[in-house]
Amino acid sequence: MSEKSSNSSGSDEDVDPESGHPVELGGVLSKWTNYIHGWQDRWVVLKNNTLSYYKSEDEREYGCRGSLCLSKAIITPHEFDECRIDISVNDSVWYLRAEDPEHRLRWIDSIELHKVESGYGSESSLRRHGSMLSLTSAASGFSATSTSSFKGHSLREKLAEMETFRDILCRQVDTLQRYFDGCADGVSKDEFQRDKVVEEDEDDFPTSTRPNGDCLHNNNGSKEKLFLPASPKGMNGIDFKGEAITFKATTAGILSTLSHCIELMVKREDSWQKRLDKELEKRRRVEDAYKLALSELKKKSHYGGPDYEEGPNSLINEEEFFDAVEAALDRQDKIEEQSEKVRIPRLTPVPPGDAYSVIGTHRFAKQVEDVVQNHMTYSLQDMGGDANWQLVVEEGEMKVYRREVEENGIVLDPLKATHAVKGVTGHELCHYFWDTDVRNDWETTIENFNVVETLSDNAVIVYQTHKRVWPASQRDVLYLSAIRKILATNENDPDTWLVCNFSVDHDNAQPTNRCIRAKINVAMICQTLVSPPEGNKEISRDNVLCKITYVANVNPGGWAPASVLRAVAKREYPKFLKRFTGYVQEKTSGKPILF
Repeated sequence: MSEKSSNSSGSDEDVDPESGHPVELGGVLSKWTNYIHGWQDRWVVLKNNTLSYYKSEDEREYGCRGSLCLSKAIITPHEFDECRIDISVNDSVWYLRAEDPEHRLRWIDSIELHKVESGYGSESSLRRHGSMLSLTSAASGFSATSTSSFKGHSLREKLAEMETFRDILCRQVDTLQRYFDGCADGVSKDEFQRDKVVEEDEDDFPTSTRPNGDCLHNNNGSKEKLFLPASPKGMNGIDFKGEAITFKATTAGILSTLSHCIELMVKREDSWQKRLDKELEKRRRVEDAYKLALSELKKKSHYGGPDYEEGPNSLINEEEFFDAVEAALDRQDKIEEQSEKVRIPRLTPVPPGDAYSVIGTHRFAKQVEDVVQNHMTYSLQDMGGDANWQLVVEEGEMKVYRREVEENGIVLDPLKATHAVKGVTGHELCHYFWDTDVRNDWETTIENFNVVETLSDNAVIVYQTHKRVWPASQRDVLYLSAIRKILATNENDPDTWLVCNFSVDHDNAQPTNRCIRAKINVAMICQTLVSPPEGNKEISRDNVLCKITYVANVNPGGWAPASVLRAVAKREYPKFLKRFTGYVQEKTSGKPILF
């Protein structure tokens, strides 16, 4: 698990000191994809209040595969899984898993910090948008909505009348304002001239009268200036009575129009209120239906999410788990039937038996010999009289036994099957069971596999992943596979061929979050019996019979219902033996016998 950011911890350290905003966080998280592929590693980036994911860090230049805006996101740490986070936005849910609880805590803190600073109802959003702009926009929007919502023809006419009355009033106000301004200017000039006359010498009498008559002798023989009030410009042209009548008529018209508008608006308000009540009632019914559907959905099992896959805390009950597994296996059977029709046979030479009778010298040689001797000692023992072994399947020569074993709630039942196949030898059966070149020709449960290391001519280390059977998690196996020929100690006893597959560890195939690592110890033990031919005839395949003992000890690596595991084993092991032996019979038919 890798993470990248400019800081190493959450809280205040995840905030950029220059901008005050949370820094970018990127790293690898396991994301639940679907019930087929399960958990997959994805490169996840937290930036600018958005959580995005890419298939890998190298593919960021090709664009993200999905993103979530965190403004309204709900972050839920899982109740049982300490590494898991569930992030939901409306109907979209991301299931994520971190490498460990510490990484999960850091991601949660960073996501919450981005969510707080997202601007959704936060103080920072008000600072960014500005209060005056918001108020102006709100007022403009309200005004436009209020005007456009009343679409009656009469109301539009009345509003047009209001515009006309407004223009008339504006002109009248301008006229009156000019008149009052003129009066104020005239009074100021008159006072100025009177003050000037007082300052003149009273004995200074003019010898003539001024043309405009503003200088006259009074009855006392003294002179004084007689002033006429100055006339404002245009004042004599104003009809005060007419203006007053017009002003009165205009205001009356405005009041009448306003009254009419209010009456229309009241009627419209009643109509809109009824429509609003209907819409509110519809919304209430829809919300009730949504809540009911949501509660019903929670009661039912929703196949697809990680909460419904296998595990002791799975939300799917045992019966539904069993039905889902059985349905998935039925689908796989149909796919196998179709693939068998188009299968291309492969020609692989079978090496001579002497090459497999040599004890190896590789680092696992002693462990291989211990496993081989253990199988030769215990796996070939007869199960008659052992009450712990239960016969669960009997089909012709095939018998399958099981011994029920559980540890910590995990089913570890050993299985043992015996079978007899005509026309093939133990050497041929073990060769095709061990040869990785033909593994996909008969093994239908494998999704992919590869040879991790070749230890010797008769021993390899193999890593393989098995097809997922939902709701069970996908499994992978890392095992050493060795083929051996055990020479008989008695000349009357047949030689024994054996293939053992047992789990090992290897640096090049470490466990991952994608699959659960299963542990196995499996052996295919074959002995060839030859009946004498009639007369001098050569031995043919009709004279050959191979006795097979197949033992399997499997630890599934995780919890699943015991009834499901036992039912699957009972169903799949007989199918596997019949499919494999039929494949070998087809491959060896008409070819020389290889003992």
